[in-house]
Amino acid sequence: MVQDKKTPSKSGGAKSGPVPKRGIGARLRGYFLAGVLVTVPISLTFYLVWVFTKFVDRWVASLVPDFYNPEADVPFGLPGVGLIVVAVVMILIGAMTAGFVGRFYHRVVDNLLARLPVVRGVHSAIKQILQTVFSKKSNAFREAVLVEYPRRGIWAIAFITGKTEGEVQNLTVEECINIFIPTTPNPTSGFLLFVPKKDLVALDMPVEEAIKMVISGGIVTPPDRRPLEEQKIPKISATTYEDIELLREKEGTPVLVAKK
Repeated sequence: MVQDKKTPSKSGGAKSGPVPKRGIGARLRGYFLAGVLVTVPISLTFYLVWVFTKFVDRWVASLVPDFYNPEADVPFGLPGVGLIVVAVVMILIGAMTAGFVGRFYHRVVDNLLARLPVVRGVHSAIKQILQTVFSKKSNAFREAVLVEYPRRGIWAIAFITGKTEGEVQNLTVEECINIFIPTTPNPTSGFLLFVPKKDLVALDMPVEEAIKMVISGGIVTPPDRRPLEEQKIPKISATTYEDIELLREKEGTPVLVAKK
């Protein structure tokens, strides 16, 4: 009986032996992947900044005469001069616009552009977009939400762009919100939806982290920073309403009430 009790302990001791060491090939592969994960994001970031800076410098250099160009007096290039020039020009224009003469000139230019058939539509759209995005009271792209799209039971990340107004809101019974659903990996394209406010689920993650998740296709997933008690309680369910949807299609009614 004593020997039978000792036998499992011996077999258990054999199982808990030292973990075999990885070969040199596996270790080199791990070091290589670690180097890629560290180097590639930093390199791409510096490369994109460098490309943008050179693009602005070339564009500004083509507009500034050589007499005023500081690069004409030195035998080497000065990266970033174009960005500085653009920033100074924008500040000067903003300062002049704040005065009476600037506001008068701005009204004259707006009235002139408003009378041009094709230009007025483009100018008005760009102006409204910039005023909405840069307005301190605007909530455009400042909150990420979950929405069931393209059908019930499938969730997508979207960004609130504003409150639905005008004809679209007047035609709907529920209070609707304008949301933008970006595409992966290019978030500049996407879909504009007018969704009832009650069907949106607010996310606690910042907009920057939500954009990273969209661009990476879900590879980069931000951590849940909510309290541990809230993380354990689900708030939404991917419930489908197939019977009701079939009833709507069959009878052509917008009322979501099943037959009895």
